[in-house]
Amino acid sequence: MSVHKAITEHVNIQNKKINDFLALDQLREQYIEDALELAHQGKDFTTDKINEITNEINELAKKGIIPTRKLITAEMVREYALKTK
Repeated sequence: MSVHKAITEHVNIQNKKINDFLALDQLREQYIEDALELAHQGKDFTTDKINEITNEINELAKKGIIPTRKLITAEMVREYALKTK
């Protein structure tokens, strides 16, 4: 395999990881916004979807250049909702 081809392949793999991360991170943020909206309304919510995506992001981060994200608790959402109300 030529050096050029190897570098191109490596860059493509890194680019895919970054794009996967960006898509997951955007979805995670949307789930957080959804939970905040429910918290503002005083309705029940869970952080299950948020943390499923967080776990996917953290698994991806084990493979390289992607940052990790913290798991979110319902209490964290409630506290933030009170601050932003």
